[in-house]
Amino acid sequence: MSDNGFAIRLRGVTKRFGKHTAVDGFDFEVPRGVICGLLGPNGSGKTTSIRMIMGILHPDEGTVELFGEDPDKTRREKVGYLPEERGVYKKMKCIELVTFLAEIRGVRRSEGRRRGGEWLERLGLSEWADKKVEDLSKGMQQKIQFVGTVIHEPELLILDEPFSGLDPINQDVLEEIVRDFHAKGTTILFSTHLMDQAERLCERVCLISRSRKVLDANLRDLKAAERKGLVAVEFHGPDQWLAGPEVDHVEHVNGEVHLVLREGADHQAILRRGVESGAEILRFDLVEPRLHEIFVRHAGADAVGDAGLPQGANLGEV
Repeated sequence: MSDNGFAIRLRGVTKRFGKHTAVDGFDFEVPRGVICGLLGPNGSGKTTSIRMIMGILHPDEGTVELFGEDPDKTRREKVGYLPEERGVYKKMKCIELVTFLAEIRGVRRSEGRRRGGEWLERLGLSEWADKKVEDLSKGMQQKIQFVGTVIHEPELLILDEPFSGLDPINQDVLEEIVRDFHAKGTTILFSTHLMDQAERLCERVCLISRSRKVLDANLRDLKAAERKGLVAVEFHGPDQWLAGPEVDHVEHVNGEVHLVLREGADHQAILRRGVESGAEILRFDLVEPRLHEIFVRHAGADAVGDAGLPQGANLGEV
């Protein structure tokens, strides 16, 4: 069966744990070669979806395809998977661990050791190569696990909350590595509840809340479609033209004037009125919404902080 250009495809996927539905009727496709963010608050179903993609869990309903087929061992070998639950062999030396992880992913031992040394150097861990993993800080251990995820140069990277627990400098390092893999044509899916990081990295985003898909689109197209309702203005001269039937209210944000428009308002009518008033207009821009704002608009403000779990549930991060 051909993958038809998709690295991942889920159709009508549902997964339940007892009476709790962790993923509900989920349709999802990741084209080859893109960076896609699977976004949503903790408990929304991101990790459960990823575990089904990796064949760790099986859906109660629907189908999961990895490179056009069931996610069997052969297709999973093409994937670099970093789970949210970090796990390393703490008694092993760092270079031995990354070499071992390369070997079990089909890389010859000598090549794995060479690649491991290069990765440790890139991540600033060379001096720790012959130290036991247990001697490293938690953040360093996380970087070691990341090396093990990418050392076999996978076709698809699946990263579950990859930036969690890292300081800002190391977050930047990992973001740079993700971009490097993308430039080489690697497909990348990462889950996060941090919208700002997704906004910096992603070409596509899929937003889920309370186990269901809310949005699924190219990020640029999504922002273009959502770019309405707020105009940033800088001007000299009279200001009475700011008031009119198109404007719901005026906000002053960081020295800028923001016009919050009414539904369906024509912002060009405001601009024409400003010109006719004799004001010197220095800036008049539709403000591009942040991804966080888009998510809140479609999922509701309460969804951002709501894990959607029944009280007393003990399902881990679903």
